[in-house]
Amino acid sequence: MTDKLVTLAIAEPEDLPAFKRELQDAFAAAVIEEFGPLPAGPIPSDQDLDQSMTAAGAVVLRILCDGRKVGGAVVSINDATNRNSLDFFFISVNEHGGGLGYKAWLAIEQMFPKTAIWETHTPCFEKRNIHFYVNKCGFKIVEFFNARRPDPHGPSSDDFPGVDEAFRFEKLM
Repeated sequence: MTDKLVTLAIAEPEDLPAFKRELQDAFAAAVIEEFGPLPAGPIPSDQDLDQSMTAAGAVVLRILCDGRKVGGAVVSINDATNRNSLDFFFISVNEHGGGLGYKAWLAIEQMFPKTAIWETHTPCFEKRNIHFYVNKCGFKIVEFFNARRPDPHGPSSDDFPGVDEAFRFEKLM
């Protein structure tokens, strides 16, 4: 897969419903693998995705491999502080394991070169994500959330199983 060209494109408004379904399918696969059948409704919810994708500074990106849609990301860019966040990031389930995620992350870093700090979150059960962010992309774990110290900005475990324990990561650029 190393010879595949990975690029980014701003998601078009007419592509957003498909983008959301693909993101939810990718997130659901990990939750189902860990916890079994999903609770009612998609994970993350349409409301959470809409809120993230329309927030101030939000940029919705399509990840392309040789021009073919293979994933996406939602980033929040703060031009005043250059402290930016990776709110959602996914590679389609049938594309996992080929190095596309790492190439996509490098492309995101190149797209926003003024970034001083990147931040992201992931639940503790997502060991593959933890490996990716820490060992591949160079993030550091800077905060741990749990039942006694919940993430003030995160979803509740009623909405998203397994998020009562989560990590916050930062990458200094």
